[in-house]
Amino acid sequence: MPKMKTKSSCKKRFKVTATGRILAGQAGKRHGMIKRSNKFIRNARGTTTLSKADEQIIKPMMPYAR
Repeated sequence: MPKMKTKSSCKKRFKVTATGRILAGQAGKRHGMIKRSNKFIRNARGTTTLSKADEQIIKPMMPYAR
């Protein structure tokens, strides 16, 4: 069997934790910070773990990151 390919877009955007959860960057911080509250900006720092439903979409695209 040939090797399975990892989606390039997933390779760039997501990491898998030791427990198998998926880390992703926070959404909503690219532009328009003036209209966002300071609380939103503060809470959206760093990365976040994806929900179970989103994980099921991403995991098949990353066959070797388990």
